[in-house]
Amino acid sequence: MGKPLSGHGLGMRRPHYADFLAGSAPVDFIEVISENFMIDGGRPRDTLRKVREHYPVALHGVSMSIGSADGPDPAYLARLRALVDEIEPAVVSDHLCWTRFGGVNSHDLLPLPYTEEALAITCRSVLAAQDALGRAMLVENPSSYIAFTGELREWEFLSELVARTGCGLLLDINNIFVSAANHGFSAAEYLAGIPRDSVGQIHLAGHSQGRDLLIDTHDQPVPDGVWALYRTAVDRFGAVAAMIERDDNIPELPELLAELDIARSIAAEARVPA
Repeated sequence: MGKPLSGHGLGMRRPHYADFLAGSAPVDFIEVISENFMIDGGRPRDTLRKVREHYPVALHGVSMSIGSADGPDPAYLARLRALVDEIEPAVVSDHLCWTRFGGVNSHDLLPLPYTEEALAITCRSVLAAQDALGRAMLVENPSSYIAFTGELREWEFLSELVARTGCGLLLDINNIFVSAANHGFSAAEYLAGIPRDSVGQIHLAGHSQGRDLLIDTHDQPVPDGVWALYRTAVDRFGAVAAMIERDDNIPELPELLAELDIARSIAAEARVPA
């Protein structure tokens, strides 16, 4: 297993490949979408191997589907394990959601009802995934646009998941901001309900205003409200490894690096958790 993540990083996106391949981008780590590299051989895998020579890597998945009733696909886990063994990433993560039913992948991060039944299924899936991967994983909180009637609040569900499986959390600050606005809960209460020692990585991103809801689009700079919530997060959890996600409307690298400097500044000012 790679060393734990620290510092501040970026998602590795194609317009910036040359900078990461040269090792010239001043970041502490990079994150890639696992599925883009879960093939044997070929240029994508070769690119990631070369970038790995310069930077620690975080593997971030979108298709493990830990919320599916039938659990993660063993073939998927085998391919991911092969990538993990080769790249030796610092962390492996995926989302609190389901994407697959009856062998069909929706390619959407679909929400879960926060019930004891769903929690038991998700715990079983996380334990199976961790066993297959030979390591603990991080689970990311989702952004959501509908809410089911449930027995637990999202942060309570995540806290129980951590306690029952030994997994950690990838805390997406933008997702908390978006979901809090969409569903009317307190983002500060959410952060206060997350165990302090459970957060292994933080995501920062932008969003867009839809007709009635905020939409997690990853195509805008990190807005002031998310920066303010990030400050609250680092005051609670400390200077956890943090990165900026940008998946569309991708700017030149210096613009993302300027945003990353804001994150560094906020983290440097963080109060030590009591």
